[in-house]
Amino acid sequence: MGADREGSGRRGPARAVTYAVCGVVLLAGCASMPDSGDLRGVESTPRQDPQVRVFAMPPREDDSPTEIVQGFLEALTSNEPQYETARKYLTGEAAKTWRPERSTTVLTGGPGTESDHSGSRDDADGYSVTLTGTRVATVDAEQSYAPADGQYREPVHLTRDNKSGQWRIDVLPQGVIMGRSDFQRTYMSVNKYYFASNTAATTPAGTSAQPAAVADPVYVRRLVDPVTQVVRSLISGPTRRLGPVVRSSFPPGTALAKTGDSLTPDEHNKLVVPLNDRVARVGSEKCDEMAAQLLFSLQNLTPVVDEVELRSGGRQLCSLTEDRAEAVATRGSAQRPDYLYFIGGENRLVRIAAGSNGTRPDRVPGALGEGVVGLRSVAVSRDEHSAAAIGLDNKALYVGSLVSGGSLGDPVLVSKGKTEENRLTPPSWDAQGDLWIADRDPADSRLLLLKEGKGEPVEVRTPGLDGRVQAVRVAADGVRIALIVEKDGKRSLLIGRIERDGEAGEPSAVTVLGLRSATPELEEVTAMSWAGDSRLVVVGRERGGVQQIGYVQVDGSTPEASVPAALTGVKEIAATEDERLPLVAYSENLIVRLPSGLQWQKVTEGTAPVYPG
Repeated sequence: MGADREGSGRRGPARAVTYAVCGVVLLAGCASMPDSGDLRGVESTPRQDPQVRVFAMPPREDDSPTEIVQGFLEALTSNEPQYETARKYLTGEAAKTWRPERSTTVLTGGPGTESDHSGSRDDADGYSVTLTGTRVATVDAEQSYAPADGQYREPVHLTRDNKSGQWRIDVLPQGVIMGRSDFQRTYMSVNKYYFASNTAATTPAGTSAQPAAVADPVYVRRLVDPVTQVVRSLISGPTRRLGPVVRSSFPPGTALAKTGDSLTPDEHNKLVVPLNDRVARVGSEKCDEMAAQLLFSLQNLTPVVDEVELRSGGRQLCSLTEDRAEAVATRGSAQRPDYLYFIGGENRLVRIAAGSNGTRPDRVPGALGEGVVGLRSVAVSRDEHSAAAIGLDNKALYVGSLVSGGSLGDPVLVSKGKTEENRLTPPSWDAQGDLWIADRDPADSRLLLLKEGKGEPVEVRTPGLDGRVQAVRVAADGVRIALIVEKDGKRSLLIGRIERDGEAGEPSAVTVLGLRSATPELEEVTAMSWAGDSRLVVVGRERGGVQQIGYVQVDGSTPEASVPAALTGVKEIAATEDERLPLVAYSENLIVRLPSGLQWQKVTEGTAPVYPG
């Protein structure tokens, strides 16, 4: 089934599988599996082009048990909505009980097979096969991706029909199994959007305003009506990992009114979504939020959706365009910062216009730009009115306003760590204007939160955290956090959700839960930054490898975005959720940037580049 050719060593008669590439039908021969019990890979796809459509072939009358298994595995990589051809390889009862939507198991290569003739069920009318491979990931019934490892071994049994004499599969694992390259061709990652349930974005004036939209990535089948898939998935609610910190504006029980229909935008890129009577009485504000969720979730699909109209009971509930959606809720990827900040000469804070080609920085207004205190690292609030900075020895945290004449005052936090490496990390601001930082003191290692960047630091609870935090970055949505955590000399990137609880009028308790590795293949992660609503850019290396820069999704998958151009000696990396702005890095004592599609360019001398956040 997978597309990895190496080591297949197959023999036996060829089996035809039909492919269509841009409307041209091709035939590809795939050798059948051997009857012997050694390991074999099953290859189904001749090339890994997302535009390849695979049309599975039904079983033939004289197919052997191994050919039936091979044909079934090949059919799993087709673009049939209900796996109609794959079910033809099953007995009637197995076809009824098999649930392909339950999960997708992704292996490094295609599944291998081991024929087993030793079981008691192997006789003239029975045949057993074990599917084998090495796990890469699983996609569950919620369409949520999770990295996986370890060996995959699942039994398959075939039986011979008494009347026709044909072999069919009567016992098989639930779900779908395929190789990594077939998965990349067949599935694509899409962000569903919900609203942060305990945070709100702030306006430049600092007042609470729009709800913050939070991306919840899921995988859908690329060529099987993705628009309808995404709408159904969005309406069904968030994944379990994100559910505790987000809300949906779709009332419980909401569903499409016409379950069998396909949703397609009209010639004006308008999508009409008919819903059941659960939404018949929603108000205009709630309806606009539902439409905004849909527009945000469908924005990267083809065909393009520029407007969503919601209907129920034959009448229009509301209609929302893409431009108006930005007034309903805020997304990090839609918030363009004004400046890129870094530490320039005399260890003071400077800035240049974000996205500009300028190389001459300006000193920021206020004490942090005047060189009152020498700086090592900095974070600028998302409204760009305040900044938090760490002194040269990583010992003290200062917070000051970015206005002329502003004073700095005493540090708001001082570490007791004995060396620079055992003191404070660079800080990070969240969407609510709160400041996050970690103290690396081995005697009292903590993740801390300062409400609005001032007052007594609150220790953030981190149950399940195994290691010491070396870097902190909070997402623009305010409910997810990225941590570089060190344990036994290895530094990993972990993603968790931020939960806040407490009675009204009392300080809320803050907890980071659900921490999971987003870079399981990297041995050493040295720098990272948010680079999209559900994406980060990471600097690290694999075991025994060289330093590299790449993108990762919060679920641990690798996005389809191109890999940044190579750059040696990267110590710090800066990006923003607005993916139109260039990456910026500190390398070899220089600030450099990477405009889209170009090579790294020198900006100026300096260190510690950051966008707001």
